[in-house]
Amino acid sequence: MNTSADGSPVELYALLPDFGEAALVHASTPAGGSVLELGAGAGRVTEPIAALGHPVVAVDNSGEMLGHVRNAETVRADIETLRLDRRFDTVVLASHLVNTPDAELRRALLATAAHHAAGRVLVQWHPAAWFDTVDSVPRPAGPVEIAVRDIVRDGDLLSATVHYDSADRHWEHAFTAQRLSIADLELAQVGLRFDGWLTEDQTWFAARPNHRSNAASTPSADDAQAT
Repeated sequence: MNTSADGSPVELYALLPDFGEAALVHASTPAGGSVLELGAGAGRVTEPIAALGHPVVAVDNSGEMLGHVRNAETVRADIETLRLDRRFDTVVLASHLVNTPDAELRRALLATAAHHAAGRVLVQWHPAAWFDTVDSVPRPAGPVEIAVRDIVRDGDLLSATVHYDSADRHWEHAFTAQRLSIADLELAQVGLRFDGWLTEDQTWFAARPNHRSNAASTPSADDAQAT
């Protein structure tokens, strides 16, 4: 079975559909604006973004994953060390990558996003509430059923194994995620500032480069408590 460096099964990610991420990116990007997708995988979000009229550069460290990407420029690289000589209207850092327990890696991921951002950075994460509500109930995801099992909570850490089942295949992917607040991300250290929630459940938020000052984007006391 082909897997990426983090253990993600390539065949599985080629099956999974867009879950609305492309529409979210489209709504946050100027018409025809450029998009840098960090951790693009097999292109399940890349191609819908491109279909909405955006030139996309898809970055992943797995050549096998990028082999499935169509209608976008691809770059094989580790996100944390990527430094392209251009900026993008929107930078996307999805797949809950910032919930890594490795603070140095987390800072490097966000620094890469900041380095390439001419406009907004869109970040997907597991908000604090998710750590208390995640359960083992199977849920459909296109042709795949997903269940989170073997859940272990240890302080701010949650470890589990995700089980994926299609009609005739089964995959598993173990992970550990850390509960974080916006303050824990230390956005200012990488030249970013919080720019608001993008979804009601707070699984997506936006940030902007610090040089584009806007006091309204600073998290309120209520925002801080919500994270």
